[in-house]
Amino acid sequence: MDTQRRFRTTVSVDQRGRTIVPIPFDPDEAWGAKPRHPVRGSVAGCSMRGTVEKQEDGPLVTLGPAWTQVPLRDGAEVEVVLEPEGPQRADLAPDIAAALDSEPDAATFFDSLAQFYRKAWLRWIDSTKRNPEQRPVPIAEMVRHLQEGRKERP
Repeated sequence: MDTQRRFRTTVSVDQRGRTIVPIPFDPDEAWGAKPRHPVRGSVAGCSMRGTVEKQEDGPLVTLGPAWTQVPLRDGAEVEVVLEPEGPQRADLAPDIAAALDSEPDAATFFDSLAQFYRKAWLRWIDSTKRNPEQRPVPIAEMVRHLQEGRKERP
């Protein structure tokens, strides 16, 4: 599944020097419904990481003034490449995906986590490779903690 999106858009720069990048598509339709969409990619050829924010006039990414060496001017038309950051649900092992599918609240919370937290959960579950019969235990524990709103293991 190709999740990368490439498009041209006109950026604006606010009084604080932040670059606002309008997103011309619905990220929920492109990448699945989530409360937050952490993304990585490039704007005008400069690498970036950020979060798609849902606003009344459409989704956008706001980049701080330090994100690039060469600031863009207000009204500049730029090439943008974006893709979801970190492991996505489509990338998960079938047993983990099934566990999250069975508990929608946990799945929604997992989807909202930054990649650091998602990767940490998956590394912890993968640590059972020597004892595969133990794998369901950390998966169940992860789901329980996600339902409680915990980003990481206590």
